[in-house]
Amino acid sequence: MRGMTVKSVLPLFRSYMILEGYVEHIVYRNEENGYSVLSLVSEGREITVVGSFHYISEGELLELTGSYTEHPLYGEQFQTESFEVKAPKDVLAIERYLGSGAVKGVGAALAARIVRRFGKDTFDIIEREPERLSEVKGISERKAREIGEQLEEKRELRQAMIFLQGYGISINLSVRIYQKYGQEIFRIIKENPYQLADDMEGIGFRTADEIAKRVGIQEDSDFRIRSGILYVLLQAGIKGHTCLPLPLLISGTIELLGGVPQEAVEKHLMDLSIDRRLVQKQRVGTDGEKQIFVYASSYYHAELSVAAMLHQLKISLDVTDTQIQTRLCKVEEQASIQLDEHQREAVAAAVKNGLLILTGGPGTGKTTTINAMIKYFEMEGLEIFLAAPTGRAAKRMTEATGCEARTIHRMLELSGGPENTSGRAAFAKNQEDPLEADVIIIDEMSMVDIYLMQALLKAIIPGTRLILVGDVNQLPSVGPGSVLQDVIDSKAFPVVRLMRIFRQAAQSDIIVNAHKINRGEQVTLDNKSRDFFFLKRQDPNQILRIVLSLVQEKMPKYVHAEISDIQVLTPMRKGVLGVENLNQILQRYLNPASKDKEEKEHGKGVFRVGDKVMQIRNNYQLEWEIRNRFGIAVDRGLGVFNGDMGIIRSINSFAEELTVEFDEGRTISYPFKQLDELELAYAITVHKSQGSEYPAVVIPLLTGPKPLMNRNLLYTAVTRARSCVTLVGSTEVFQMMVENETEQKRYTGLSEAIRSYLPSQVSHM
Repeated sequence: MRGMTVKSVLPLFRSYMILEGYVEHIVYRNEENGYSVLSLVSEGREITVVGSFHYISEGELLELTGSYTEHPLYGEQFQTESFEVKAPKDVLAIERYLGSGAVKGVGAALAARIVRRFGKDTFDIIEREPERLSEVKGISERKAREIGEQLEEKRELRQAMIFLQGYGISINLSVRIYQKYGQEIFRIIKENPYQLADDMEGIGFRTADEIAKRVGIQEDSDFRIRSGILYVLLQAGIKGHTCLPLPLLISGTIELLGGVPQEAVEKHLMDLSIDRRLVQKQRVGTDGEKQIFVYASSYYHAELSVAAMLHQLKISLDVTDTQIQTRLCKVEEQASIQLDEHQREAVAAAVKNGLLILTGGPGTGKTTTINAMIKYFEMEGLEIFLAAPTGRAAKRMTEATGCEARTIHRMLELSGGPENTSGRAAFAKNQEDPLEADVIIIDEMSMVDIYLMQALLKAIIPGTRLILVGDVNQLPSVGPGSVLQDVIDSKAFPVVRLMRIFRQAAQSDIIVNAHKINRGEQVTLDNKSRDFFFLKRQDPNQILRIVLSLVQEKMPKYVHAEISDIQVLTPMRKGVLGVENLNQILQRYLNPASKDKEEKEHGKGVFRVGDKVMQIRNNYQLEWEIRNRFGIAVDRGLGVFNGDMGIIRSINSFAEELTVEFDEGRTISYPFKQLDELELAYAITVHKSQGSEYPAVVIPLLTGPKPLMNRNLLYTAVTRARSCVTLVGSTEVFQMMVENETEQKRYTGLSEAIRSYLPSQVSHM
């Protein structure tokens, strides 16, 4: 067969053979499962090879077992069943490998000099006497050692890749594991694979548990029970809880571990508490009874720290009512506005207090009140900072006030890299280098989680006025905690609630109906409105067709916006009307495949130039830049965050990069191996829409789990629309959501921590 030596024979009906050759070029590699397309040179011929490969580099010599197949589009390919990396056999092969880029700092010219000096003994010299490489012109002793270390590390890395893939761990994750543990990984896997779940993001308890089963670790292992407890708390944190009632944690752990005795779980709870991994705290539950709540230590100390720092900001300032009213009259005159009694009360409270919470629904005048506060403090000559949790919310705040607003991350000067091993952001602004402002106003506070609140407060010195603004009836933050609600519930700080819907806002059925939904009142769905529509349909395929028609044709014309500005919001990820299916359909029609558009396959789908995408996790290391019309960078920074949305501007298969332009013109280049941080965003969940506003939203509404389909979620979805909201589906489901006021409960301890903190105990933590 083509002059190749056949070493294996005909299992079943398929003929297998051995093929040996050098990797000329890696055409394609899926970083998750290792599936690759290689250009292999064998006996002077270039052969296309496909298969699942461990960590390999261009220039390496491979021995492959497999067979030839005929692809209908790409022609003849060698389908690999197994492979082995071989040491290069001749000087030409050695030179080819060293000069391929596999060894950092060694190019083709230097590789040629090395091989001329050492010939066939090159690899033996590098392995046993790497310092001798310094005999070659252009190589210092330090560089010689580095080359030797690189080749040794690549050999050890390959062994680790093969070892880890035997336990079902992806190539991408295997590389990260090896970078963290090195050769220790062999011992860790065999003794306590649960350490991976404790130490590394991306490896959960279930992955570690599967590895443990393969290794033969017993189901009642101490390591397994401890890791299971921590995993249940971690999963609770992902759902927004900072703690769990003790009985709920125990039952959740027993269910996870498959019937481990309760006594064993209780014993390890105590051990973890002694090791300070957990904190058990008795407090009064919502039913008035005393309960024990269990916290992961990081959550407990974050809430305690936030409570302490909030108390430090609770300062009364000596300003008379007469002074305030006189100044307020000037503000109203200069800004041509008329404040109602609650708005005047809010401005006065902001002047008199170091900390104020301002809350209210849409149309109640929060923006007018913020503008009045800004004008007041500007007259006093004070330095004012405005911020919001997301880029979109900050942009809205800028447009509404005429003053620059930044994201909280940018205001705190994100320094890139997680803080220690916590996975949280590190900021340049903190206790040592606080924010230099007299007044700080934070909008969309319902989106702020406990960790971001902690970072914000660390950068604010007592004496600075802090004004927290938000709609407490919106969905809580994606991250852990319920900060705005807890601070209000503590009753420890001044709170002003804006209740009146202003006349101009009352002309909008979006705002009127949002308040009706929030109060649990009947909403009229007769489609006589100009901005609130309900199209009754029961068939999911009909709903899909109508959603597509609305986004593609009707809504852009109706609200005078681009197609990309129309947002589909849905309660769920799965199902016919879930995010995943909707995005596939909307992409097919709104941004169809074309020979003029580059594509990149990823997971079960594809990314295409022009696609609307969303970042789905915080990444503090990714660099962004803003370019002018000549393509020159005029601003740079770090960080892209969960919920940020943008458009794919380019895909470079050669450089293996995909470039996205986010809000404010921030462009970020993603290496292909990081594409799991992005997903299509033609449709997004209501949770992901928090803090955003769109010209028009389309909401398919048919079925869903009852705990999710509640008033809180419907209210948040409707209030995302600026000019028009259209719901498509079942009026019965709509009414059920209005009546379902049992929003998903969050277990948190911030309110309790605030109430129990005595001023004499407060210290800046």
